[in-house]
Amino acid sequence: MISKRYVLKRLLLLIPVLAGVATLVFSILHLSPGNPARVIAGQRASEAAVREVERQLGLNDPIWVQYGRFLFDLLQFDLGESYIIRRGQPVTSVLRWKFPITLELAVYGQLFGILFGIPVGIISAVKQDTITDHLSRFGALAGISVPIFWSGPLLILLFAVELGWFPTSGRISTDFVVPQLTGILTLDTLLLGQYDAFLSAVHHLLLPSLVIGIYSMALISRMMRSSMLEVIRQDYIRTARAKGQGTKITLMKHGFRNALIPVVTVIGIQFGSLLGGAVLTETVFAIPGIGQLLVDAIRDGDYPLVQGTVLIFAFVFTLVNLLVDLTYSYLDPRIEQ
Repeated sequence: MISKRYVLKRLLLLIPVLAGVATLVFSILHLSPGNPARVIAGQRASEAAVREVERQLGLNDPIWVQYGRFLFDLLQFDLGESYIIRRGQPVTSVLRWKFPITLELAVYGQLFGILFGIPVGIISAVKQDTITDHLSRFGALAGISVPIFWSGPLLILLFAVELGWFPTSGRISTDFVVPQLTGILTLDTLLLGQYDAFLSAVHHLLLPSLVIGIYSMALISRMMRSSMLEVIRQDYIRTARAKGQGTKITLMKHGFRNALIPVVTVIGIQFGSLLGGAVLTETVFAIPGIGQLLVDAIRDGDYPLVQGTVLIFAFVFTLVNLLVDLTYSYLDPRIEQ
């Protein structure tokens, strides 16, 4: 059981972390070269027009005034308006419909990593130094070593172009029209009872999820293997076996929970990495999520969108780490001490 005091303490620690991230993002964007007013006004605009845009945006104010205004707006969940890509639209509104797309991709990728990584790690540990163990370790090493920008096009070429098993891009077949409820397509189709559309959405998600989840699966299986090997050698496992308890029951009843603690850390960290990896995956599979939006925003110099996207990533990452800490505490109550 997790104590309320521990949860409150962890929640309060999020405040300085998020404030630090916001300060860092603001500093980097304002120290980076380029003038957003020039981008908005156009490359052929006169100096007077550029200065007028700077005045309207408040870019002529001292940096500490701009920083104070940024924090004040942030506390009111106001991330400003898009300069270029969705000119005039609030950044929060743009992210509201883009972020669920990336979240869905990351969740499916992580699900793939967990469902395959944990069993592979356990089997590898139980069958240590056998052919199965060597193959799983080789697969994990390959999964960690292969970058998304290489594995993505390769899998598209093999499974989509050559074999025709999966679509090459997009989120759903053009035969379906799904009204947006949450922005998470597989969830929306289920809520609306459009089961054919749901299957189409899952079909489109499988290949990108595989691409984004390979690294996660490899890392989880390696961590699960080493953690399980350490647990297997503990005295209480030998005692359980000496009492005549079967190997499978001993491992799952006494070993799995303890071996899972470091794996939970990896899963939490990996989820943040998956959000970052979605930037590449969405570009490769032409998925209109927040990753592709970030690439476009950086290319066009749309600072509010870049700022808002990075802050959303940071917020979700810290939230996931909070959940990891709470899970830690649940698995091993001594951590609260």
